[in-house]
Amino acid sequence: MGIVFTIILFYSLIFCLSALLGLIFSGETLARYDATLRTGDTPFGVLANLYVFGLAVIALSIALRQIHARDLLSIVGNIALAKTQFGRVCLYLVGLHVFLLFLLPSHPDAVPAPHIKLSEWLILLPLALPAVLVQTGTEELIFRGYLQSQLAARYTRGIVWIAIPSVLFGFLHYDTGAMGNNALLVMLWATAFGIAAADLTARSGTLGPAIALHFTNNVAAILLASPEGNFDGLALYTYPFSLDDADAVWIWAPVDIMVLFLSWLAARIAIRR
Repeated sequence: MGIVFTIILFYSLIFCLSALLGLIFSGETLARYDATLRTGDTPFGVLANLYVFGLAVIALSIALRQIHARDLLSIVGNIALAKTQFGRVCLYLVGLHVFLLFLLPSHPDAVPAPHIKLSEWLILLPLALPAVLVQTGTEELIFRGYLQSQLAARYTRGIVWIAIPSVLFGFLHYDTGAMGNNALLVMLWATAFGIAAADLTARSGTLGPAIALHFTNNVAAILLASPEGNFDGLALYTYPFSLDDADAVWIWAPVDIMVLFLSWLAARIAIRR
């Protein structure tokens, strides 16, 4: 009931926002903005897509109050501990990514090329980093904070409260329109990511480590280097392939899985539990 209420309220807020924008802007302007929102090929398109996740936080907060009589922070865990764990895991993961950047050899067909100017990227960074935090924090609040904790309160078997949110998280990333035949592979990777985040949440007792894992991953994928033509409006670099390029994605998939596994291990070490 909580999830259904959250989804209905979220789309209601989207509808209200769209109606408000329709009163402010002309149809031609809205059509132009709608095109970039769908593709994420401009900084505005990416930022708008990321910040709109804030409406889901509002919807979830209302659902928690009305259905469960609890506030949003109650699904985060101890706030002070969550902040400490978030900072510590981010530090470890940044170090890991820097280490891997110099260690891993680049495939000739997957060398990223400069995309937007460094000066423009640095100007946008103060808006982009909070936007990624809003998006990743929202997904962790819903899938690990809410779904996982509610299921864990009802079922003692970990397979239930780890698998169900993780599989649903994977389905959220299934998009044949943007990924073609690679959609299933991306969904499986997202499911594996969900399992890693669920494990960190269960071990740490807060959402801090899971949000840090998600945040650092998406900063790398959205702000540093993105596949060409796939939500690359804020990317400093772009890879010379898109997510529907089967050959390139399958070459890159083992590296992505390895990085996810190492990131999970580094986060485990950071929280030492």
